Amino acid sequence: MGDNTELQSKVEGIIEQIRPYLQNDGGDIRFVNITDDNTVNVELLGACGSCPYSTMTLKNGVEEAVKKALPQIKSVEAINLNH
Repeated sequence: MGDNTELQSKVEGIIEQIRPYLQNDGGDIRFVNITDDNTVNVELLGACGSCPYSTMTLKNGVEEAVKKALPQIKSVEAINLNH
């Protein structure tokens, strides 16, 4: 499980770098977990939770940044968009 902990802290670091951009638009993002198959689950908060563009922001911005830095990450999913 050591790998996952290191990977998780790297993912959290990337998300922390992205947060100010989302906060400028009245939104926020919270890291939830990483699954066994390297899918990162996040929660979109504030304006991002209800914004119609949030999925696009997540995929084009957050997922791209995470996968660029950590190619082993398969995808980034917003768990609260599935409800």
